[in-house]
Amino acid sequence: MTHVLLPVQWLLRQADAVVVIGAALTARAAGAGFRRIAGWLGRPPETVRGWLRRFAARAEAVRQLFTVLLRAMAVDPVIPAPAGGAWADALAVIDAAVTAAVTRFGVFGVPSWVWVSAMSGGRLLAPGWPA
Repeated sequence: MTHVLLPVQWLLRQADAVVVIGAALTARAAGAGFRRIAGWLGRPPETVRGWLRRFAARAEAVRQLFTVLLRAMAVDPVIPAPAGGAWADALAVIDAAVTAAVTRFGVFGVPSWVWVSAMSGGRLLAPGWPA
């Protein structure tokens, strides 16, 4: 059996860095379509559409998981108010959880989406996650 250590800048089963995928997820939350996002990022439209579909399918579960992480890391957690849909709600609580982690551990200068990769164990878009 072989084991591979995955750098925190990458997600499981993805050929693009988590900051690129995170930029696509953020752009979609702002209303951009997958073709436009693909053009901005220089990625194939099918690849971007796949990221967006996987995230959309699990947005509520991701929101719930990152809410638990936020409550575990923040001294006095402030749960974000509804942001206008499952996608926006998930991104809002992800941002709050990342802010709590940065504050708690004092590790500044790390991109937010690298924190997301670390907090999800690299599984943000992996099949079967979150369970």
